[in-house]
Amino acid sequence: MNRRKLLKNGLTLVAGSLFASRVGAKSIIAQAEAFKMVTNITPGNNALKDDNHKILIVYLSRTNNTKVVAQLIQKQAGGDLVALELDKPYPANYQAIVAQVSQENDSGFLPPLKTKIDNIAQYDKIFVGFPTWGMQLPPPMKSFLKQYDLNGKTVIPFNTNAGYGIGSTFQTVKEMCPKSIVLDGFSTKGGVERDGVLFVMDGEKEKQTEVQIITWLNRIKIIK
Repeated sequence: MNRRKLLKNGLTLVAGSLFASRVGAKSIIAQAEAFKMVTNITPGNNALKDDNHKILIVYLSRTNNTKVVAQLIQKQAGGDLVALELDKPYPANYQAIVAQVSQENDSGFLPPLKTKIDNIAQYDKIFVGFPTWGMQLPPPMKSFLKQYDLNGKTVIPFNTNAGYGIGSTFQTVKEMCPKSIVLDGFSTKGGVERDGVLFVMDGEKEKQTEVQIITWLNRIKIIK
């Protein structure tokens, strides 16, 4: 085989390898996107590794304060992030949602979830995050705890509130997860929507909250 033919064959092999690499990369990306679409999950940095699937962070957030806390937990502990969404979203008006949630609490109504988690059995530790609504656990989080089997799993609550504390939220989590190990939760002040103070979890407040989260995660032995 002459030198020109060898060079041509070599270039063909290189081009084929590059094409295969690109196709392989596209396939992996497509699988990851499909995973996210089907489960409504935001993977952590190493979420496609089996060991990282042991942690799931489920949160409900109206003004994004609880969302930031969930993201800070994911930053420190890893795991996958899932936002709870309803089939029929709550009204944007503050007074309207207060009235609706109060009615749901009084009647025991659990709003249907749009969010679906088909692979929850693979997780060992489930963080559940929520704001305090009417000093109680928000109905959508009750829907989640009622819908999914968390028996034998470690459940870890976290909370944002308007300065009035956790109310009965953590106790309700324990009552709804009688066969789970419920660890000590984390709580921090968020916005005060009633007063028009919405998103506050940025800048210095976010930094302070992250330090508090690291201390908490060390205390409950999620990180070392």
